Order: sequence, then structure tokens, then C-alpha cells
Amino acid sequence: MTIAIVTDSTSDLSPELRGQYGIRSVPLYVHFGGQMYKDGIDITPADLFAGIKAGQKTPSTSQPSPAEFAAVYEEALRSADEVLSIHISGLLSGTVGSARLAAQDFGGRVTVMDSRSASLGLGMQALRAAQRAAEGRPMADIVGELERVAAKTDIRFTVDTLDFLRANGRIGGATALLGGLLNIKPILTVKAGRVEAAGRVRGSKKVVQDLVDHIRKYVEAHGGARVTFLSTLGGEATRQEIRDGLRGVAFEDLGDHFIGAVIATHVGPGTVGAALEPLTA
Repeated sequence: MTIAIVTDSTSDLSPELRGQYGIRSVPLYVHFGGQMYKDGIDITPADLFAGIKAGQKTPSTSQPSPAEFAAVYEEALRSADEVLSIHISGLLSGTVGSARLAAQDFGGRVTVMDSRSASLGLGMQALRAAQRAAEGRPMADIVGELERVAAKTDIRFTVDTLDFLRANGRIGGATALLGGLLNIKPILTVKAGRVEAAGRVRGSKKVVQDLVDHIRKYVEAHGGARVTFLSTLGGEATRQEIRDGLRGVAFEDLGDHFIGAVIATHVGPGTVGAALEPLTA
């Protein structure tokens, strides 16, 4: 039985990586300047931040329709026996709900999963699923492994400002960090599918140290880890500082990734962090 993997654009996987593993992606939408754009196709984070800087209203986002998912499933099932469709947390977006509605028309051949994560937390789950499918693993085994991985997936990141999360209603339990002192940097995580506060530190150097320490502890606690480093525009230098602080730490490095337009809408420029999952579930 062959299995095709479908995800959505909030996985923030590059087209090259998706192509390498045969992962299909359904784009979400960014509503900006009176227009609706497909994430990763019609708009980039650079377009987004330039427009906001020029005075345009903060954009909003929306999920694909069930019909858009159905079209991708139909195409995938021409060459595969089943589809595993993995998506951004249902507490952050209605995307997984649209996918589930579409799946009802395929007679049990499409399995939909809520990653309970976002960005590269979702992306790493999609990559793992594609790798297991390529090994010939059955659907039940892949789903079981992903469920175990999802419970241990960790994203830790910082933003330059909480204004973007607040404007789009995605701040979750991080409201405690609002109104902080000058130069206080929030440390955030995605926990049980929501953005939550993980702490706060003073100054950029302590942000780097917090993230380095967290990654080290995660790798040690899990006997190894798969790690992706992520940022929006403006976060590249800090991302490299985190990498430099991890010299000598052994982990499976899944590379540097830029956050796409939909997630960038919610976190803003200068965001930087890492997504982590155990090597084995």
C-alpha cells in the first residue's frame, strides 16, 4: 500500500524539501491590502513586512476550503492507495477542519491528523511521515508514531513584539507577557496546540542563551533529537548565534528555514527559534 503525504503551507517546508520527499502542500490565505493571496505562491514575508511598514493594516489569514483539499486528495490518489494529511493545530486555525470535511468524500482512503503544532513543528512531522511512507510502513504504524512524536514535539521561539500575535488573536496563554519592561524579550512555545508563555529574559544575549540551553537540555533528555532552526526576516543573525552556541552538541540537523507569510503574519519580523522532536518516538 502506497501512502501520499499532504500538509499545508504553515509547515514552512521549502519547495525543495517538499519535492525531495514528495510532500504535497495546500496553501492558506493572507488577506492584505484588500487582496487575498496564497501563502508561498502569491505573497512572501518580505512583501508583508514592507506593506506594514508602509502603513497598511495588519493582515489576517484564513484556511483553504474543503474543495481545495479535495482536489489535492483526488490528484494524490491517482498514484497512491491512501493519503495521510497532517495540519496546523486546530486551536490555531480551521485548516484541519476543512481537511476533515474533504476527507469524508474519499471512502476512508484519507486520514487527517492534527499536528497540535505549527511551522516547522508541523513540518518535521510531515517529513517523518514521508520518510516512513517511503520505507513502506502501513498507515496505522505511521499515525501511531506521529501521535507519540506530537506529544514530545517542542517549539521554542522569541518575537520582537507581541503585537502581531495579539492583533490576530493567537496569543493564547502568552497574555501574561504583555506590558513588560523595556528590553524584556518574551520566550514562547506551542503547547497542546496553543501559543503559550515559556518565560522572559532581558536583552538579546539572554534570548540566545535561553534557546541554546533549552535545546541542549532537550537533546540530553531525549537521547538525541531532530532540530530545525527557524526565523522570519531580521532573525538570521540571532539564528546563527544560536547555532554557534550549540557547537559540540550532537543532534540531527534539519537545517535553517524561513517562516512563511501566514505564520509571519502572526509572529512578525525578527522572530527566531527552533523546533525539536525526538529521534525515535
